[in-house]
Amino acid sequence: MARTLVIGDIHGALMALQELIEKVELQTGDKLIFLGDYVDGWSQSAQVIDYLIALDQKHECVFIKGNHDWWCENWLNGAQANNEWLLHGGRETVESYVDFDDSQRKIHLSFFNRMKGYHVDKENRLFIHAGFASMHGPAKERHESNFLWDRTLLEVALAVDKNLSKESPFYPKRLALYEEIFIGHTPTTNYGISVPLQAANVWDVDTGAAFKGKISALDIDTKEFWQSEAPQKLYPNEKGRNK
Repeated sequence: MARTLVIGDIHGALMALQELIEKVELQTGDKLIFLGDYVDGWSQSAQVIDYLIALDQKHECVFIKGNHDWWCENWLNGAQANNEWLLHGGRETVESYVDFDDSQRKIHLSFFNRMKGYHVDKENRLFIHAGFASMHGPAKERHESNFLWDRTLLEVALAVDKNLSKESPFYPKRLALYEEIFIGHTPTTNYGISVPLQAANVWDVDTGAAFKGKISALDIDTKEFWQSEAPQKLYPNEKGRNK
């Protein structure tokens, strides 16, 4: 039976991503939804984008844009690399593009341009990098930058009483809009958790690969998950974003 797998933040760790894809043993008909932050951290950001472009030719993929992807997209489009980006993994991304010519960079820029702010499937499940603030959902969001940066959605979900029914008037309206919500952006390792984290109907699939955690893939129906080796072990001479 075909699966839908959601994959958390990658942050330039190509070897870990390749290992993860091998572990999930992709089958014909499987769908992959990536939650963003493909770049910034480990040394193979440009190579990760090449790999994803090739993967998209073989499997149905949805690519959500993360805040780090937004930074990289702006740079590929000619913007000056700002210090905030460079300090948060952008320097390694810039270095990964040293051997890429203009035509290759244009292909990557087109890929970034096609990324989605969010995705809603037929079962009313939302996939978004960070979150949203509108009580009417991301389609009514006044500040689309929340798709890239918001952390309040997860904070609200973490504060929900586990015994509170979704039908309760006290259940957060943002969360009740969807059957389930899948996000990245905030490492679960911030909470001392190394695996995908469920809070209310929100699943956080960023398991800290930019730092000392791993890349995770989650079957959205069965909730079975797979994880790569920690990138810091695959890139022993690098620090990632552990600075």
